[in-house]
Amino acid sequence: MSQTTTAVATKSTALTSTQGSTSIADAVVSKIAGIAAREVTGVHNLGGGASRAVGALRERIPGATTNHSQGISVEVGEKQAAVDITLIAEYGVAIADLAAGVRRNVITAVERMTGLDVTEVNIEVSDVFIPSEDGDDEQPARQARVQ
Repeated sequence: MSQTTTAVATKSTALTSTQGSTSIADAVVSKIAGIAAREVTGVHNLGGGASRAVGALRERIPGATTNHSQGISVEVGEKQAAVDITLIAEYGVAIADLAAGVRRNVITAVERMTGLDVTEVNIEVSDVFIPSEDGDDEQPARQARVQ
C-alpha cells in the first residue's frame, strides 16, 4: 500500500503526467512576461538603451513584428521559472508600486498560461521617461534670428 500511496502523491503536476510531459521554451515565457509587463500602467517601455535601439531599428523594417521579449530574461526549469525585467518607468509613477504591479501581473500571467511556478521576478528600472525628452511634444519652430 505504501508504493501506491507514493505513486499517487507524485502522480502528476501541470506539466508532467503519466501520459507524458510538456516542456516550455524560454522564448515562450519571455513573450508572456513581456506582454504582461507592458500591460501595467506606468511602464513606458522595456529594455535598456541598447536593446531599445535595436528594437527601434527592427520596427522600421516593413513587415517586422514587435519583439515582446525585449528587456526580458528568463530561466525556465521543468517546474519553475525565474524572470528578470529591465524597464523604463513613466515620470511621476511611484516606482515601488510600479514594480509590485509588474511583478504581480507577470507572475499571474506566466503561472496561469504555463503551469510553471514563478520563483522570482527581478525588476531593474533603467530610466524614467519624461515626455519632453522623447520629441513627441514638438516645440514651436523658433524664428530665425537673422534674415
